Amino acid sequence: MKPLWRLNKYLFKYKGYLILGIVFTIISNIFVIIPAQLVRVAIDYVVESFSFYQFYDGAEIESVARSGFLKFIFIFGFLILVMALLRGLFLFLVRQTIIAMSRYIEFDLKNEIFQHYQSLPLSFYRRNSTGDLMARITEDVSRVRMYVGPAIMYGINLLVLFPLVIGYMLSVNVRLTLFSLLPLPVLSLSIYFVNNLINERSEKIQRSLSNLSTFVQEAFSGIRVIKAFVREADSANDFEKASENYKEKSIRLTLVQALFYPLILALIGISTIITVYVGGIEVINGAIGYGVIAEFILYVNMLTWPVTSLGWVTSIVQRAAASQTRINEFLDEQNDITSSEELDEEIRGEISVQDVSFVYPDSGIRALHNLSFEVKSGESLAIIGTTGSGKSTIANILMRMYDPTEGAIFVDGRDIKSYKIESLRKQIGFVPQDVFLFSDTIYNNIGFGTDGLADEKIHKAAKDADVYDNIVDFPNGFGTRLGERGITLSGGQKQRVSIARAIAKEPKILLLDDCLSAVDTKTENAILNALKKIMEDRTSIIISHRVSSAKLADKIIVLDDGVIVEKGTHEELLARKGVYADLYEKQTQSNEAVEE
Repeated sequence: MKPLWRLNKYLFKYKGYLILGIVFTIISNIFVIIPAQLVRVAIDYVVESFSFYQFYDGAEIESVARSGFLKFIFIFGFLILVMALLRGLFLFLVRQTIIAMSRYIEFDLKNEIFQHYQSLPLSFYRRNSTGDLMARITEDVSRVRMYVGPAIMYGINLLVLFPLVIGYMLSVNVRLTLFSLLPLPVLSLSIYFVNNLINERSEKIQRSLSNLSTFVQEAFSGIRVIKAFVREADSANDFEKASENYKEKSIRLTLVQALFYPLILALIGISTIITVYVGGIEVINGAIGYGVIAEFILYVNMLTWPVTSLGWVTSIVQRAAASQTRINEFLDEQNDITSSEELDEEIRGEISVQDVSFVYPDSGIRALHNLSFEVKSGESLAIIGTTGSGKSTIANILMRMYDPTEGAIFVDGRDIKSYKIESLRKQIGFVPQDVFLFSDTIYNNIGFGTDGLADEKIHKAAKDADVYDNIVDFPNGFGTRLGERGITLSGGQKQRVSIARAIAKEPKILLLDDCLSAVDTKTENAILNALKKIMEDRTSIIISHRVSSAKLADKIIVLDDGVIVEKGTHEELLARKGVYADLYEKQTQSNEAVEE
């Protein structure tokens, strides 16, 4: 139960719902006990009245006795009906308080987890899979909700009903009470074990279903490859094997579930038989009346579900505790990317990187070693290097996705750690290598990094990124909804929309992280021409493995295995005939060969 203590703050927050739920549970159980007592009185009255009625058989007073007899029977029936309706009303109120409380807690917990996820550094997402993150905020939270909802509701009901019913039963007849309740502990333990089997097999089915869904998703996503290599038959056979596994697990679960209700009914039946048998002996001995037997049968049936639910609730609590442990594991993660002074001021864009080294904490790979360079406000710098040279790592540390292992970074002469993280990132326009567009309109994608822009500024950003004409040619223009990850657009269009999104917020620093790697030469030239205007009077850092992108920059540094091997202007580096000149020659020859 210890992991679940973390939920006490929510129970305290919604204590009004919980208290009302307890009150309504007590009242509803009072209305379930009274009808059983009315049944006992009614049966005893019928038995006694029948003997009295026989005594006056054939006499004139018979009709009067018959009328009075029927009148009392009607009153008993009416009272039992009223009690049932009142119990139904209060059971409704119980669910409207405790179950509603569980939904509020589920809502708050999901929001807490999601907000905490977003506050964690990039390293957290490198260590954990997206599927695991989603499972904890969906399936695990749902299991926890079962604890704060149904488990608490049935637990309270059990704690209220048992003392009321058993206390009254013992006051009537101790021997009959002990015998009639004899099968209930067996029932509870049986349900506990059966329910554990159901849960265990259900989890196996969920894993099997997850694998099946993953297989289908991959098959449909890669349908072009499957068709191109004529592997439809193999894909269908693999799906059949996965489906067979799911079918076998489902049948095994069905077998266990088939035992559930017969087991309950059998033990209830045994309890009823024992009650009738022992109660009959007590009636013969004159210890109780006929109505007590019926009353006790009703009590046994009242206690059956709470006792049954005891095993079910125990299983829910166990699963909730396991899920809350998983949730707590991520909630206890701390963000080590913090601000030392929480400075929130406008920057000019002057950047100074001094003796920076960086080792990825999750893999131990050294990406940068003693890196130093400066970019004045309004200047542009190109960082050129092959794959794995550490180019994207520079973008990550400038955005404070990571902090350097050694060295320091200064913006406008201040340590980058002194700035408020949100303020710093709002003033940096970032265009990633792997373009990500949301399944929303083009308009909202361009305005994503802002708190609401006028149409003119959205249109201007699109024009500056040389994508405006493409957008207005669409039937719905800027209102065109993009598919998943922007699949509706071509590679070049996605790249330019991503650039428009970065410049729409008018950043002081523009950071282009190898954003032209996925486009052809013609599209690259069009985007580069658009970037010339965008980069004017703005600190710009162009990260690329293509030397063609470096022509736009005032200065160029060449990276190799995390170390700066060359620096200078485009002309200076060509004249030096070093690594940059070699890359330029190879890429130029490659482009000429492609054109031929």
